[in-house]
Amino acid sequence: MNDTSVNDPRFPGLHRRGVLAAGAVGLGALAVTGCAGTGPAGDTSRADNKPRRGGRLRAAFAGGGASETLDPHLANLFADVVRAKALFDKLADYGPDLSAQPRLAVTWEPNAGLNRWKVTLRKAVFHNSKPVTAKDVLYSYRRITDPKQAFRAKASLEPIDLDASRSLDDRTVEFVLKRPTAEFPNVLAAFGAYIVPEGEQDFDDDPVGSGPFRFVAFAPGKSAVFRRNEDYWDGSPFLDELEFIVANEESARVNALLGGQIEYAHELNPTTARAHEGKGRIEIIRLRNSAMQSFAMKTDRPPFDDKRVREAFFLIADRKELVDGALSGAGEIGNDLFGKGYEYYAASLPQREQDLDRAKALLKQAGAENLEVTLDTSPVAAGFAEAATIFRDQAARAGVTITVRTGSKESYWKDILESGTLCSYRSGAMPIEAHISQRLLTGSTTNATKWQHKDFDALYQQAQSTKNKTARAAVHERMQRRLHAEGGFLVWGFADWLLGTARNVRGVETKAPANSLDWARFDKVWLA
Repeated sequence: MNDTSVNDPRFPGLHRRGVLAAGAVGLGALAVTGCAGTGPAGDTSRADNKPRRGGRLRAAFAGGGASETLDPHLANLFADVVRAKALFDKLADYGPDLSAQPRLAVTWEPNAGLNRWKVTLRKAVFHNSKPVTAKDVLYSYRRITDPKQAFRAKASLEPIDLDASRSLDDRTVEFVLKRPTAEFPNVLAAFGAYIVPEGEQDFDDDPVGSGPFRFVAFAPGKSAVFRRNEDYWDGSPFLDELEFIVANEESARVNALLGGQIEYAHELNPTTARAHEGKGRIEIIRLRNSAMQSFAMKTDRPPFDDKRVREAFFLIADRKELVDGALSGAGEIGNDLFGKGYEYYAASLPQREQDLDRAKALLKQAGAENLEVTLDTSPVAAGFAEAATIFRDQAARAGVTITVRTGSKESYWKDILESGTLCSYRSGAMPIEAHISQRLLTGSTTNATKWQHKDFDALYQQAQSTKNKTARAAVHERMQRRLHAEGGFLVWGFADWLLGTARNVRGVETKAPANSLDWARFDKVWLA
């Protein structure tokens, strides 16, 4: 176990394999006793906003049970990701606008053809004091892309020819790509593309990374304890210790926060946030534009293979009513495009408004008067059922009969990829380029709208082959204009991601969509 005595009173219940003893519990069994940009929700006027070192912060997330692992390449759930980003680093990560920001990579430079990139590493060391080298980077990426494994970032790293890629020296990697890729830095920032020491395979007993915290203890499905990495390249964290506690029920997270048993509660629902915001017991933090909320229309089958029907459905939606009703107002209206506020977002397009007369006229032109459609939804995501019901009632006013069909939570995301014609859909934050490549190309594996157009694929490849950023942005706008006019995603809103903190927590970034660098980033947080 990492430099911690088995009898250390700070960590009751630890034993020599570095996990909590059998008596340790998750938050579901904790007793509740009563009521702890940056600051609390960005307040910089208070005298105690000057960062101070020390203390342990306890953060509660929903988890994955006894099968949880600290292998960063297997990180899928939010609980996995926050543990991984505390222990490990990536070459790049996503900023507030989902553009790639340097992390372990200090610079990246392409050749003229955009199919070779030279990446220079900053000076950084792993927790065992060994330097992070080009060999560690290539080992990590080759491990992720092992055909025998199913690691999260495998598809994202597909553009790299790792057989041809090589280390030029200890701190320089030459990546050879299979095709021109102007947005290659997004690949470096891919979810799960963490850098681990060369040869490392065992991560659950004593994982070694280069991240801001060092391993102390881990009990899968219960908790993990980490301590400050004094040698962190981006500055030593303020906290002495960081503990992640698994609490799958939102009510358990909220009650533990109110009871003073944790200082940070992830993923609150809008009703909870509204009940406690501004009341003085806890702080509510809203991470704007974190989750796209939409309905996905299958464009390869009736009735949505007719673009007039798709446009009619765009015009049926009263977006404010959907945001107010399904999200309890905790979000912003959408404009049938992914990535509001992100790099390359086509903000110049006019905001689409409800127009039932025009919708009826389009349906009549398409021979789709008195249309009947089944809308698939599920309790798999908050607000899905409410949005489906609201949209059903809106469609009725245009003469469309929608039958809401509720599917399984367990198989919903798999089911909607191929079956049905209309479904509830949401997405977390990712670059607009990644949204297009994963969901809107002929060969995309998660193409829920079946948008398959060779000329659109060609536009995407043109963007990826365009070195000049202004010219590349113009191509992205052309793609988005096409999607806004006749695409398959009816994007009605963008939900806030809601967090709760104790009133003495400072440094939580408020402009950080979920899955970005500064979301759930605890090396810059302190306790006042």
